[in-house]
Amino acid sequence: MTTTTSRAASPVPAAPTGTGSRVTRILGIASLIGVAVLVLYGLRISKEDAQLGETIRILYMHVPTVSAAYLAFVITAVGSVMYLWKRSEFWDLLAASSAEIGVLFFALTILNGMLWGKITWGVFWRWEPRLTTTAVLFLTYLGYLAARAVPTSTRTRGTISAVIGIMAVVNIPIVHKAVDWWRGLHQEKTIFGTVDPDMKGTQLFTAYLGLTVFMLIFAWLLIHRFRVAWLAERANDVGLDAALAERRAEGTADGSANETADGSANETADSSANGPADGSANEPANESADESAGAGLGGAR
Repeated sequence: MTTTTSRAASPVPAAPTGTGSRVTRILGIASLIGVAVLVLYGLRISKEDAQLGETIRILYMHVPTVSAAYLAFVITAVGSVMYLWKRSEFWDLLAASSAEIGVLFFALTILNGMLWGKITWGVFWRWEPRLTTTAVLFLTYLGYLAARAVPTSTRTRGTISAVIGIMAVVNIPIVHKAVDWWRGLHQEKTIFGTVDPDMKGTQLFTAYLGLTVFMLIFAWLLIHRFRVAWLAERANDVGLDAALAERRAEGTADGSANETADGSANETADSSANGPADGSANEPANESADESAGAGLGGAR
């Protein structure tokens, strides 16, 4: 006697319904701990600067936010180049997601820079070289996001935004070197290869701690934003498929209704053509036959 065993069909993996994962949870926890330590060092442990005084505490956030913004814009440029080469949705969404986060960090940079300017210069804004080129860079990436919001095809949107993303990144070295190329009020560079020799100890540690923490925050935000964009595209695809299916169903229903209407019209036309014609033709024939028969009977009498 043979027995057969049936295996249960392997379950189909469900589509992702969120953006969280083990990696994002680790990054999130590390970012929260890092922010807490950064606040402790930036506001309490780190001493004031001999020249900048207490305003150096603003730089602990100013330098990390602008560094994260620069990194985001570089990723946007790389993603734009790869999209024009590969025409892959992955690179297009990565470039767009990174640009959004870059604009966020750059806005924070401008905001805390204005606070520092108010304390140091007495005004929130001065049209000096660094700030002017910064404003141009910020407006350029706002234009990038505006171009992506224009209703058009996915390919056209990706191509236009990719070109803007590649052109915009050229302004980053100009902004970074503005304090060296032109005379202005902005403080010179103190990190990334040109570390101020007077910055040491807890000040230097806090500065690099801020860079590390904000890079973790940037990575956490980028992963989440990219996954949101990916899920949004899949939702759009599902909606488009549903709309096409609905349209096909409407077309099928319209075709069936037209066929039914045509059939009914044909049957009515046939009945109208055959019914009265046969009746009219038969009635005169019958009347003639009756008259002949009556005449015959009368002659016989």
